[in-house]
Amino acid sequence: MFIEENKMRYIIKEKIFTFADRFNIEDEHGYPKYEVVGKIFSLGNKLNIYDLNGIELIYIEQKVFRFLPEYDIYKEGNLIGKIKKEFTFFKPKFYIESTYGNLTIDGDIFHHNFNISKNGKPIAWVNKKWISLSDTYSVEILDEEDQPFILSIIIVLDQIFYDGNRNNS
Repeated sequence: MFIEENKMRYIIKEKIFTFADRFNIEDEHGYPKYEVVGKIFSLGNKLNIYDLNGIELIYIEQKVFRFLPEYDIYKEGNLIGKIKKEFTFFKPKFYIESTYGNLTIDGDIFHHNFNISKNGKPIAWVNKKWISLSDTYSVEILDEEDQPFILSIIIVLDQIFYDGNRNNS
């Protein structure tokens, strides 16, 4: 007998007509769950994930002057994760260090379908929509995972691949 694991489903939509990076994160029914706001006029990307009461849940900071993109992720002022793009010729590869365990990315990031795994077990599934005015992602995350942290990884990947033309070059 197959038992469906409980997952939270989200839609991440980047607002296209803003000066700073701005994402709405909604549940599968279109209700707001989180807001991500980037700081304007900063050296490197600096983004915050807020709950609906405006309380900061996650702070993301790009490390500047690096050969390859590197980001630190903070929760309540404590470093909880690091994401580094590794040097490869074909398929992009990332080193993800976190207080939650060993995380890896599997799948085809360039074609917008990939999984995030922890200790070899998939914990999140990501699909980027092709036809959209803004970057839009459909995301499923296992209930027992830190939802804002996993969402922050997806936001970092979006920064590296799609907003990187202006910030990482």
